[in-house]
Amino acid sequence: MPRGVPRAGYRKPRQSKMDKANSLAKIMNVQVPAEPVVVETDEEIEQKLNDRFEVLAEMTEAATDGAVRSMIVSGPGGLGKSYTVERVLNSWDPNAVNHTVIRGFVKAPGLFKLLYQNRAPGQVLVFDDADSVFLDDVSVNLLKAVCDSTEKRIVSYMSEGVLIDDESAERLPKSFEFEGTIIFITNMDFDGMIDRGSKLAPHLEAMLTRSHYIDLAMKTRRDYIIRIKQVVAAGMLRGRGLDAEAETDVMEFIDENQDCLRELSLRMAIKLADIRKRNSKTWKKTARVTCCK
Repeated sequence: MPRGVPRAGYRKPRQSKMDKANSLAKIMNVQVPAEPVVVETDEEIEQKLNDRFEVLAEMTEAATDGAVRSMIVSGPGGLGKSYTVERVLNSWDPNAVNHTVIRGFVKAPGLFKLLYQNRAPGQVLVFDDADSVFLDDVSVNLLKAVCDSTEKRIVSYMSEGVLIDDESAERLPKSFEFEGTIIFITNMDFDGMIDRGSKLAPHLEAMLTRSHYIDLAMKTRRDYIIRIKQVVAAGMLRGRGLDAEAETDVMEFIDENQDCLRELSLRMAIKLADIRKRNSKTWKKTARVTCCK
């Protein structure tokens, strides 16, 4: 086939509006101004994060009375997602009678059992960093059923085998009505993965349409630092026995070494606090060796 002749079935990639504008400008020899970059101030970031974590707490409270039936919380690890949700749930249900938190790997048969055991009105089932549930077609279909907005949420598992309830040793039904609430706490950026055309995008879109979605909007290193400062200012390190001077030392170390720390998270702040508390003279040397790349 001669060069320059498109092959059969070839479709020219679609141009964005900006690409079209640039192409036209090149032909006409006209400069197109770059799209403006919006830069947030520290105060704006702090207010944004305050607002989102307040909404997270409010929506978790709504989940405890069934007003919210399905919620997805997305944000980076170690910056307070789980803490905020569990603080509300533990205040509501201190003996964990009506809420269950699942972490780790979950397969479809185990998911069906969990849904059955937490099916009653007023029960809350939390999947915290258990993203394997989104990687399996069968699991996602079960979740779509229990997160649906229909008045009755019927979930079915029509396998040939028999599933046994571990708590009662009874045989599970093939179908049941789910009347509880589900909360997903994840590091996955659903919006970003959908926009990028991830292979999981159809599953993620299906879950978003059925759930309240809270993106905690922590995308940059600056967001992380400001979030850590917020939580430390609220007394997290004081609760671990640090005085004001030691707390300042830890936050200054994080600021000065943010480019080389192994992670920017509340967990890292706690590690540094424990090192600082152990030896106030040589703690920085230990911190550089154990916490920096």
